[in-house]
Amino acid sequence: MRHSLLPLILGSALILGGCSSKKYFEPQERYSADAALAHYEGEIVDISRDGATLSDGRYIDKNGISKINLGKGFRFLSENSRYVLAGDDLGTLKVIDKKSGKLYKKITFEMPIVSASIHRDLIAYVLNNNAFGVYSMTQGKKLVENRSERTFAIDARAATPLFIDTLVVMPMLDGKLVIFDVQEPDLYKVVYLSSDRIFNNIVYLSRTDDTLVAATPKKLLTLGAEGQYDYRANIAEVAIDTPYIYLFTKEGEIIKLDIYLKVLARKKFKFAQYSAATVVNGKIYALDKQGSLIVLDKALNRSKIYDVGEVTSAVYISGTKLYKDGIVIHLDKLGYE
Repeated sequence: MRHSLLPLILGSALILGGCSSKKYFEPQERYSADAALAHYEGEIVDISRDGATLSDGRYIDKNGISKINLGKGFRFLSENSRYVLAGDDLGTLKVIDKKSGKLYKKITFEMPIVSASIHRDLIAYVLNNNAFGVYSMTQGKKLVENRSERTFAIDARAATPLFIDTLVVMPMLDGKLVIFDVQEPDLYKVVYLSSDRIFNNIVYLSRTDDTLVAATPKKLLTLGAEGQYDYRANIAEVAIDTPYIYLFTKEGEIIKLDIYLKVLARKKFKFAQYSAATVVNGKIYALDKQGSLIVLDKALNRSKIYDVGEVTSAVYISGTKLYKDGIVIHLDKLGYE
């Protein structure tokens, strides 16, 4: 995160760094991953739920490393098929045309942007004072802006606002979802996940079929026609493989759940600390901070562990590629067999 967000997340670094007797995941056997490795130029300096920013101003999205340069001091937020969103520490939002790579529009907010998403000409955003809103590029104005309860510290893994047709789901920094129709923004629904004052922001927001899936660092929630369900855990990461949800905990567990959050399977790797995780092409991948990349089948019955080197900086997974410390790990070349 950039300097303007440091007061919000500094506390987490102090808490995590205060333990001197920490134990680490030490598998009995690790296999070489050399055949799956390649190198790339650049260093990841910032990550969002939708991408990562490199030190030279380029970014990594779902398609890999982009040729577009965001400009000095800007970090990648999100994108759609036409535009890229990038923000800086001063509250400036750049909308960049993907085809030309040039600036399409610049919007100024009163506070830095924590997360944002774009759907057609609409930009949904959450600011670091926990204000949220929707901006219309066509009309050149805010269609709605409101502010939720003030927060004092957040987890760095802030979720991105979600568009569902004309509905917008806002992942707030104080542990709740705000859901409204852009055509009737005064009528909104609030879903509370948690009421903790610190490190309680929504860190994950997605959907599986018609069910919303959201999480704070302490609670996973599903919301759909079948009702609302929750599951409490110390959450490191969440991944969806419709209709299943995989939860990765800070205690080293990997848990498979259905949309009712009933546990279907679980596997624990003692002392593992997950830096990144995903489910892709029928396999589950979880990267431990000490450099063990765990690959499992979807039933959590079979696994194989590879040595990819200790994690020394931010990592990001894009499709079947894991970007880490200047190397690209091609996940589709690693199996659990």
